[in-house]
Amino acid sequence: MPFGNTHNKYKLNFKPEEEYPDLTKHNNHMAKVLSLDIYKKLRDKETPSGFTLDDCVQTGVDNPGHPFIMTVGCVAGDEESYDVFKDLFDPIISDRHGGYKPTDKHKTDLNHENLKGGDDLDPNYVFSSRVRTGRSIKGYTLPPHCSRGERRAVEKLSITALNSLTGEFKGKYYPLKDMTDAEQQQLIDDHFLFDKPVSPLLLASGMARDWPDARGIWHNDNKTFLVWVNEEDHLRVISMQKGGNMKEVFRRFCVGLQKIEEIFKQAGHPFSWNEHLGYVLTCPSNLGTGLRGGVHVKLPQLSKHPKFEEILKRLRLQKRGTGEGKGGFFVATVQYLPRGCH
Repeated sequence: MPFGNTHNKYKLNFKPEEEYPDLTKHNNHMAKVLSLDIYKKLRDKETPSGFTLDDCVQTGVDNPGHPFIMTVGCVAGDEESYDVFKDLFDPIISDRHGGYKPTDKHKTDLNHENLKGGDDLDPNYVFSSRVRTGRSIKGYTLPPHCSRGERRAVEKLSITALNSLTGEFKGKYYPLKDMTDAEQQQLIDDHFLFDKPVSPLLLASGMARDWPDARGIWHNDNKTFLVWVNEEDHLRVISMQKGGNMKEVFRRFCVGLQKIEEIFKQAGHPFSWNEHLGYVLTCPSNLGTGLRGGVHVKLPQLSKHPKFEEILKRLRLQKRGTGEGKGGFFVATVQYLPRGCH
């Protein structure tokens, strides 16, 4: 069932020019690509599950973006969206991922033994380390488009898979609807749980429908391996721990992912992946490995330097969660943004 408030059969009563969104004040990749000609070509198409062009772009129409920050401005409602609406998605993917072409093939390497270094980040500066990714489960439409039944089926399948893990991955699932407000807020403050759906991007895309139905968090007993269920993607997988041993964080991340995927495969629902896009996720910005690695660091002197932002840009690093920490130390989460379709 389509999420959008536009329906193909009815809107064809109007000319494309009458349906084409006003993007004159927008700064996002979707607005940059979606010309009237592309709109004319794609507006009457839909995926086998009924996702339309207007469903893809609605979040970017409702959220013009920031004048100096280029947002993506569109989402996929299912794996087929990237093919049916390729005239829209291909140039966006190329723009967002450094010239990644429609003919390119993604190289996915999640063998943690191939990682060099990363086990000795200075603990005097690094508070914590984490690696995260998203995963979509084949056979179900994505969060902007799924029905209540699909979302609940994803949750049920995820609970079965995650609760069967053993050893260092043994843990428990906590459904959001059964948590008190205080419990939710504590998990959010601890950076374990996704925030409540107040983001216009989540709301406009349809990802926040029926909140908090069939959403939750699973984590292992040590709280070093976490899985969010039914937020922006079917699964958001996070490996984290105190200190600067990124190599150990990445090992746990890779091993945990492999164990989870094997269980899903046995249930007939592997993760969505193809040789061009890699792992298929809701937002085009997360295609590929969908991987983001980060460290929470204190930079008391460098952060005050007038060229701090320029230094981060040249190193392809991103500053997030900035603020004044205890004792006046500058605290930032600096995350590595890989090149290519990641």
